[in-house]
Amino acid sequence: MRYPLRYAAFEWIKEKKNATDSELLEAMNKNGSKCSPNEIDKVLMQLEILGLISIRWVSKDKRRIEFQEKPLEELRMPRTAE
Repeated sequence: MRYPLRYAAFEWIKEKKNATDSELLEAMNKNGSKCSPNEIDKVLMQLEILGLISIRWVSKDKRRIEFQEKPLEELRMPRTAE
């Protein structure tokens, strides 16, 4: 059974705290998850939408990926005024 790419990528980013997209692609291919740059882009977009990572452009062809560490208070749903 193949470990889902999204979880493998997230665990790797969580361990490293920050990296570039090319480092992630190289690590995923070395790990046995043969994937393309397009697949990595989709995974990164999903993780960013979920608020688990943030992505910033470093140069025209290079992106910096950072693990988002949030306190538990920020993860909880805000209360509405009663």
